[in-house]
Amino acid sequence: MRVYLLIMVLAAVFTYVLVPPARRLALLVGAMTQVRDRDVHKVPIPRLGGLAMYGGFVAALGIASQIPYLARVFAAGAGVWGVVIGAGVMCLVGVIDDIWELDWYTKLAGEILAAGIMAWQGVQLITVPLMGLTVGSTRLTLFLTVIIVVIVANAVNFVDGLDGLATGIVGIAGMSFFVYSYYLARNSSPGDYASVASAVVSGLVGICVGFLPHNFHPARIFMGDSGALMLGTVMAGAGILVTGQIDPENATVGYAIPPILPILVPIAVLFLPLLDFAWAVLRRLARGQSPFHADAGHLHHRLLRKGHSHAGAVLVEYMWAAIFSFSCVALVMVRPRYVLPITAIAILVGIAVTVRLLHGNGPDADDVPKQDG
Repeated sequence: MRVYLLIMVLAAVFTYVLVPPARRLALLVGAMTQVRDRDVHKVPIPRLGGLAMYGGFVAALGIASQIPYLARVFAAGAGVWGVVIGAGVMCLVGVIDDIWELDWYTKLAGEILAAGIMAWQGVQLITVPLMGLTVGSTRLTLFLTVIIVVIVANAVNFVDGLDGLATGIVGIAGMSFFVYSYYLARNSSPGDYASVASAVVSGLVGICVGFLPHNFHPARIFMGDSGALMLGTVMAGAGILVTGQIDPENATVGYAIPPILPILVPIAVLFLPLLDFAWAVLRRLARGQSPFHADAGHLHHRLLRKGHSHAGAVLVEYMWAAIFSFSCVALVMVRPRYVLPITAIAILVGIAVTVRLLHGNGPDADDVPKQDG
């Protein structure tokens, strides 16, 4: 556990220190989020924060690779470097988009390339732990891996609409997923808790913690697509490494892991981004628009229209992200008969808090301000 906490701290420190240089670079190259009619921010904001986050991620894992305890995790073919390389290519695609604003189909092609490179490096959905199903085709394995990575990366990107929103949600999701992967590793291989997924998610949580002070309202820098797509790629990579490479039948976590949990946990951890992503795609296709067409129909925009303040809307989504992700992870370690009543109470409290924080009725128009945070 201490090794993973060290990775978190290192990633947080490196990211926090790298943000000012990334901000200056964004100002130099003109990677700015301009003020548009639908935006929340009042002045142009630099948006290359993803570079600082990726730098912190690589630096922390680079140091961790020298720790004997994690030697096996960082061995060739273990998957860590596949995630690092794939996330790096995805970050590069985001940087190019942050500076020159790529067409949606060009950006999608870049995302598929990044996901394909990560899969080629060994991060693949080899098994689906549901009734012993195994992906029997190499091509199908690659296809499923690429689809999952692209969906999760865009889900995080779509939810990145307010200061600190995506950073906090991914940080919360990452922490809950870390708990899941760590306990699963403990019970799958007693005596050796070294886990590729735990190492990767530790770095993910750390860079979110290090970036949030610069990004929370009022933000001094946005992560941009370079950060949002990269975070989604890392989260997807960690989920694939756990879901596709650990056999839950050999684990003894909790009181008998249902085979569906390794699939359910990653979905629950990213429930809000995935829900927002699915709704956005359906909404835009119904209007005859591109799935990547920007609009003001996201969940955070609806919270603003209902009267929440900027920070209030963000905190509400933090709360719901924590309820969904930690409740599902708790099923791994505690009997459902104990978890479900507590989850029900948490949901009721969440509803009460959400309603209580409303400040009144906001505008009902679809053109409520949108922001890339």
